[in-house]
Amino acid sequence: MSNDAAGRQTRFIVLLAALVALGPLSIDGYLPGLPDLAGDLRASAAATQLTITACLAGLAIGQLIAGPLSDIYGRRRPLLAGLALYTIASALCAVAPDVRTFVGLRLVQGIGGAFGIVIANAMVRDRTSGTRTARLFSALTLITGLAPVFAPVLGGQLLRVTAWPGIFVGLAVLGAVMLAASAAGLPETRSSAPRQPLLAVVGQLLSDRVFTGYVLANGLVFAAMFAYISGSPFVLQEIHGLSPQQYSAVFAVNAAGLIAAAQISGRLVARAGARVLLLAGLLGATAGGTTVLAAVLTRAPLPALLIGLFVLVSSVGLVMPNAAAQALALADHGGHAGSAAALLGFSQFMIGGALAPLAGAGGATDALPMGITVAVLPALALLTLGVLTRSMPGERTRRPARQGPAGHRRPRRHIDRRRAGIQ
Repeated sequence: MSNDAAGRQTRFIVLLAALVALGPLSIDGYLPGLPDLAGDLRASAAATQLTITACLAGLAIGQLIAGPLSDIYGRRRPLLAGLALYTIASALCAVAPDVRTFVGLRLVQGIGGAFGIVIANAMVRDRTSGTRTARLFSALTLITGLAPVFAPVLGGQLLRVTAWPGIFVGLAVLGAVMLAASAAGLPETRSSAPRQPLLAVVGQLLSDRVFTGYVLANGLVFAAMFAYISGSPFVLQEIHGLSPQQYSAVFAVNAAGLIAAAQISGRLVARAGARVLLLAGLLGATAGGTTVLAAVLTRAPLPALLIGLFVLVSSVGLVMPNAAAQALALADHGGHAGSAAALLGFSQFMIGGALAPLAGAGGATDALPMGITVAVLPALALLTLGVLTRSMPGERTRRPARQGPAGHRRPRRHIDRRRAGIQ
């Protein structure tokens, strides 16, 4: 590959990574200012946490819209429309007069941000195949996990010089920059295709038991992380007395653990296999969540709680990059890459949006709901993965004909998923 071609490829990947990060950054970049936001908008803790749920729901719904549209009309036009919607909604969030309006705008902001996530994943599938596809999906999945963890760190630093509305002004500027960069630097990677009924495509994807197992397991772990993210501002700042900057430092330490786990995974995946590392991540998340619950129940000192949270978040670095959803499932459904990415993202953010508010059920002074939520969800993910992705006696799975980057069909092969390392 020439230097010029390599440079174009690098810019393409960096831009896709930024698109993937945009939605998650919106979820919790303002978390350090959540208590101040509640005071300014005269909102209860439950209503304030609903602003997180609204963004998660928007990210879920938006992906379900964006994926099929990008399969039908190509990638660029839906992407640019979504980024424009995101930019406008972010700017309006900064001037919302009350919490009800703010919640509605957060829903719209999430819908706009979802277009970047699902279309970036679909573009990777359009342009690559085989092992390279898996590696790039792992990188984008890692960014999806890292962005929500780093966002509060950035938000905490912004709060040194501005109030919480300034964070949304910053997100609006970021959205405008991404809109301009995408218009100038992202080529069309898929031509328009005949319209196919969405329900038929979804039914085809969900009929794959293994696909469904990875989607649900990944979504439950993602929900556990967001239960921690949505509940921790109140648990760590209101109950344990951390400042916004100290709270941001906790997130930075957890982010370091997640990065370290992901790097270890990248070094070991060829030797140990993706499934082994995925199971290790699920076991670690379960252990971390259980430690958090035990610390809450026994009123243990703050370090015990922080250790549990560190293990929980670090384990996500093993779960998500090992393609529990995107890398493995999308590889099997290349003919509907946008729709498959949409269904994966929809499940991930919808499960997170539905279950994360459980962490705030006790208000701002009770950590028990967060402890129960982060302990139960990874255990459910482990159980789901074991039940739905285990091979039945004598079972062999027929993989559909796969397509290369240029749309050329590859020969259909019969593969034992267990022996292929993708069960």
